[in-house]
Amino acid sequence: MIFAREINDSLTSLVKKVEEANVKAKRMGSFVVVCSDDEGLKDKLKSMADKQGLKNTALTIENPSGPRGYDIAKDADVTVVMYVNKTVKVNHAFKKGELTDTKIERVLSDLPKILEK
Repeated sequence: MIFAREINDSLTSLVKKVEEANVKAKRMGSFVVVCSDDEGLKDKLKSMADKQGLKNTALTIENPSGPRGYDIAKDADVTVVMYVNKTVKVNHAFKKGELTDTKIERVLSDLPKILEK
């Protein structure tokens, strides 16, 4: 589950790599929640999905504060939460500009924590 405040190259890279892991794992779901009131967001999400060939990752829009009860950090630009049976196993939060390729790889390295049998 990925929460983001905006669509940018870092988010796109993360989503594409999670999509690839999702396809490979065959037993993992993934979705992105963009927390924004940007009026053109729906078209931006569609464009991202088309350009990246996303077929297994749900893309959704939520109000800027995020879904009620999730308590997404206000200063987090991207938050990645991995869970199994409603139990959070991994939580990464990145401020604007912090989501680098190295940090994306660190996020992906945590996937075995939710894919263990």
